[in-house]
Amino acid sequence: MAQIIGGLTTSHIPAIANAVPREDALRNDIYWKPFFDGYDKARRWLHAQNPDVAVVIYNDHGLNFFLDKLPTFAIGAAFEYRNADEGWGIPTTPPFTGDPELSWHIINSVSAEDFDLTTCQEMLVDHGFTVPMSLFWKGNTYSDVRTIPVCINTVQHPLPSPARCYRLGQAIGRAVESYPRDLKVVILGTGGMSHQLDGERAGFINKKFDLECMEKIVSRPEELAGISMHDLVKQAGAQGVEFILWLTMRGALTGKVKQIDRHYHVAISNTATGLLVLENAE
Repeated sequence: MAQIIGGLTTSHIPAIANAVPREDALRNDIYWKPFFDGYDKARRWLHAQNPDVAVVIYNDHGLNFFLDKLPTFAIGAAFEYRNADEGWGIPTTPPFTGDPELSWHIINSVSAEDFDLTTCQEMLVDHGFTVPMSLFWKGNTYSDVRTIPVCINTVQHPLPSPARCYRLGQAIGRAVESYPRDLKVVILGTGGMSHQLDGERAGFINKKFDLECMEKIVSRPEELAGISMHDLVKQAGAQGVEFILWLTMRGALTGKVKQIDRHYHVAISNTATGLLVLENAE
C-alpha cells in the first residue's frame, strides 16, 4: 500500500522564485542567507526518504484560474504539468511529471466523502506550486518525483473554512493510504505565512501568531482548524489565509507526527516565511 512518509510546509512568494536560480551566489547575502540556510536539513531529509510522489497543496494566483472561474478545490489528473509566464519575470521551470492513476484514485475517494472537486486533465501550475518544488529539490532535480497538484481557492470569497480544509486533508490522507501500490508519498503545504499586500494593513506581519501556528500544527491542529476565516484574516492578513493550505497538509498526515525541522524568517519581501518538516510515523 502507499505510505505517507511526511509533510513539509514552505512559503512560495515570487521573490523567492527569482532568487532560487541564484541560490549559491546568494548564500552570503545578508538578505537571503538566513532564508536558504533554513532548507538544508529539509533537503537532506527528502534525499534520505526518496519519495516517489509529492502531493502539492497550493493556491493559484491567476495563471490557471481567474476570478471568472475559480473552483474551491481542484485536483490535477494530467500526465504532465507545465509552468508558464505569470508576468512577474520569474524564470519558467522545467515541466513536472504527473501520476494520473493515483490522481484518479484520490479524486474518486475524496469525492465519495462528499467533497466537490474540479478535475483538471490539463493544468498549468504557477509559483505557488513551482517554488516549493524548486526549493526542496535544489536545481530543479525533481524529475524522478511524480506530482499531484491540489489547488485551493484563497483569493475569491467565500473561501473554504480552515476546518473544511483540514477535513479535506484527512480525506486525501485516507485516499493515498488506500492506494494498492507500494509508493512513498510526501505532502507539501505551501503559502504564507502572515502577510497582507494591499489596503490599510499592507505590509502587516504577525510573528507571534505565526509561531503559535507552527507550534500548534504539530500536536494540536484541531485548535487551528477551529479558527474562523474572519479571525484568520484578522490575525494573519488578507493573504495570510494561505495557512489553510498548511492545515490541509497536516490533515493528510495519518500517523504520529514528529517534527524534524522548523525555520522562520521575516526579511523576505512583505511576507513572513515558514518551513516545517513533519515525519508521519506508523
